[in-house]
Amino acid sequence: MKLADIEAIVRALDRARVRYIVVGGSAVVAHGYGRLTIDLDLVMQLEPSNIEAALGALHPLGYRPRQPVTAKQFADPALRQSWIETKNMRVLNLYSDSHRETTIDVFVQEPFDFDPEYARALEAELIPGLPMKFVCIDTLIAMKRAAGRPRDLDDIWHLTRLKEETGDASKE
Repeated sequence: MKLADIEAIVRALDRARVRYIVVGGSAVVAHGYGRLTIDLDLVMQLEPSNIEAALGALHPLGYRPRQPVTAKQFADPALRQSWIETKNMRVLNLYSDSHRETTIDVFVQEPFDFDPEYARALEAELIPGLPMKFVCIDTLIAMKRAAGRPRDLDDIWHLTRLKEETGDASKE
């Protein structure tokens, strides 16, 4: 993953006023545990206009779904639900030939109540001068616990230690 790619992605989404929250490895880093991550995981508010704005904003950067999915199809909640049920789809992967080192995974289903989470998200700079919204640490830990992969379990351990060390209410 390249920081220049992240900057281009975030600037494009922000210009289009897309409502999204960064989750996954980048959120782990934002909360204080420095580790390698290879993609940008996003939870977008899954309103049709927000989805279409997001995919429209990413298109000039060359981002497109690996699967043959249009913005209109992705904006359809019934179709997304059928993908979850029949294909066990959890994320829509976006790639770009211009930004090969940085793929984007967009959750197919909001894993939390978006509006309250958006309101309490950590606003931090993964890239200096570029604020981004990151899922709060408790929700991040819960998401990682649900995934349960070895990498997630390691992240949980480190995030829990960071939370205990800082005793910072903003990390809750």
